[in-house]
Amino acid sequence: MNDENINNNEDIIIEENEKVTEKTENIVENNDIQMENSEKKDKKIKNKAKKIKEKKTHQFRISFSEGYEKVQSNIWMLIITCVSAFLIMFLVAILVFFKNVEGPEKVLVPNVVGKQLEDALLEMQAKELYPKINLRYSDVPGNEGAILEQSPQAGAIVKGYSRVSLVVSRGVIVDKVDDYVGMNINDLQLKLQTLFAGQTKPLIVLGNPKYKPDLSDAGTILEQDPPAGTSISEPITVELVVSRGPNYENTRPPKVVGQSVNDLLQTITRSKVVFDIKSHMALDDEKLGTVVSQQTFDSEFVPNYSRVEIEMAMPDKPVNDNIYGIFETKLADYPYPVPMKLEAVPEEGNSYTIVSFTHPGGNVTIPYAVPKGTQLLLYVAEKVTARQIVN
Repeated sequence: MNDENINNNEDIIIEENEKVTEKTENIVENNDIQMENSEKKDKKIKNKAKKIKEKKTHQFRISFSEGYEKVQSNIWMLIITCVSAFLIMFLVAILVFFKNVEGPEKVLVPNVVGKQLEDALLEMQAKELYPKINLRYSDVPGNEGAILEQSPQAGAIVKGYSRVSLVVSRGVIVDKVDDYVGMNINDLQLKLQTLFAGQTKPLIVLGNPKYKPDLSDAGTILEQDPPAGTSISEPITVELVVSRGPNYENTRPPKVVGQSVNDLLQTITRSKVVFDIKSHMALDDEKLGTVVSQQTFDSEFVPNYSRVEIEMAMPDKPVNDNIYGIFETKLADYPYPVPMKLEAVPEEGNSYTIVSFTHPGGNVTIPYAVPKGTQLLLYVAEKVTARQIVN
């Protein structure tokens, strides 16, 4: 009985295994069928995509070809369209350019000369004009900040936002008289000329100075009127008292009879008298190129820079290639002695100074002995005032 049951169970198990096997085979077969169907479906899709691509490519080629043919058939129309568009753009650009060049409206330049800067700026602003300001000293006291000049002139027609140049007064250069005492009058004259250069009416003018002897150097200002610190409201004249120099009063005239040209030149340099020199052709008993006579005075002393007449005997022909003579010229009379020098410029070689001295002006006479062709130059305060060529 048990054996029979066991056999039946085994048959059942075998039968179930066979069913499982059969079911598995069916699943595998179904999977194979699905895979085959999937491959066919993929292949079908790829074929369809390929056909669509080929169709679109063919359509693109056709449309490109048709478009190219249309462009070829309408090429002139395209060119005309492009040129027309360019011309329109060009004309628009030209119109914009000339519109900008035309700029703002034109305005009338107002007259602001004589007005204060603040008022002038307000008028410029109202006209939409821009000022360009330059400062300058004035010769009219009390007009600081006033407009002296303008450019363009009043009444001119200009474009809005243009620049108008305005010259504004900085006031007068000086508003009071300085202290001139102790200064040299030449330095003061130069200072005032520089200070008021370019002005039609200088605020300070020097009167004719009065000279008197003093221990200070010649030309030193001793007194002034009006005094330092005087306010200036209009052009003013300053009167000066100037020193003639120390020991101006008297000097002892030197004895020069018998002196040669070179000796006399040294005496001229050292002494405070003025020699008025005359000459004549040397006589047989006279030494060539020497002083043969001299003016005498009753007193031992004479006023400084008094004139002393002397006579010289000169040779009638060159001596040692030197020509003897008297350099003579006429100068203005100076209020006090000024520095002078006589310089020689030979045809060959360097120039040299014959003599340096001080002289009050008027007639000037100086002896010389120089080679033929030498040019003589008289300097007064470092300026050439007379010249002569020795022949």
